[in-house]
Amino acid sequence: MSPSVAVVGAGAIGAWVADALDRAGWTVSLLARGPTLAALAVEGLRVERGGETRRSRPRAGPAAELGIHDFVFLSVKAQALPDLAPSLAPLIGPASVVISGTNGIPWWFFHDFGGTLANQPLRCVDPDGTQERVFPRQRILGSVVHASARVLAPAHVQVVAADRLLLGSPSGELTSSLQTLTDGFRAGGINAEISSRIRHDVWAKLWGNMNMNPLSALTRCGTAKLLADDDVRELCVRMMEEMQECGRRLDLQIAMTPAERIAITQRLGDFKTSMLADLEAGRALELGPQLGAVAEIAQRLAVPAPFVRSILGMTRLLSP
Repeated sequence: MSPSVAVVGAGAIGAWVADALDRAGWTVSLLARGPTLAALAVEGLRVERGGETRRSRPRAGPAAELGIHDFVFLSVKAQALPDLAPSLAPLIGPASVVISGTNGIPWWFFHDFGGTLANQPLRCVDPDGTQERVFPRQRILGSVVHASARVLAPAHVQVVAADRLLLGSPSGELTSSLQTLTDGFRAGGINAEISSRIRHDVWAKLWGNMNMNPLSALTRCGTAKLLADDDVRELCVRMMEEMQECGRRLDLQIAMTPAERIAITQRLGDFKTSMLADLEAGRALELGPQLGAVAEIAQRLAVPAPFVRSILGMTRLLSP
């Protein structure tokens, strides 16, 4: 019998994931509602990728109707998970594996981590502990998405660029479920790689996003215009240095300088960040799991972070 996966969130990344595992022959369900659920019922899921448009027909609906799955892939906005988590319990059985596919710091980040923050939840990520209670602590995988996709219409997504998908256990262990999931993505055409240091990968991606996302929302500018300004670029560096000091104390060092990481962003050309896109669409911003998490970690480690905290406060006033 083929593995089953429930993808929570039928947006750009969720559709990319669902389409790949459908290609691989998995049984795929999509948690969806409203116009997306209606479109899935009529047209199915359409994903444009590499000049090809592929249509599939995953099961779709609320968690209570979809039932238990082998894997549950979380691809909704991270700030939605605290309220959404209790409703996802019907998807999770005694052997189900949950994969976090959201941006920012996930709820499991400090599980068995060691050091001063070991097993400490972050209030800005899981304020009421709902994720901790619902998702099985011993059956969690992390992921880091290096891909760009956009929603053209409900249940219709275009994959703009797809580099790779990193997958790993917080413990670094190579489990059979991790191998099964990685093989499934590879069979479906996604360049999936197993990481033994998934926390470092999550941290490194956030280090490149925690400044660009809020600053683009505050200024309504794309990345090229932002980084062409010397003063804004200096602000980016200062924010990254504050997070870098937190990483040093957590043994999450990054093997490059802020200037080198900014140069990578500049080489990608001008693009609109996800936080700016959410602001323009009137959606809530992913502020807590991204910049809020950095500020909370800094506070707990007694790391001065005036630049992070100032930008966090200003961006918080923008959120609908």
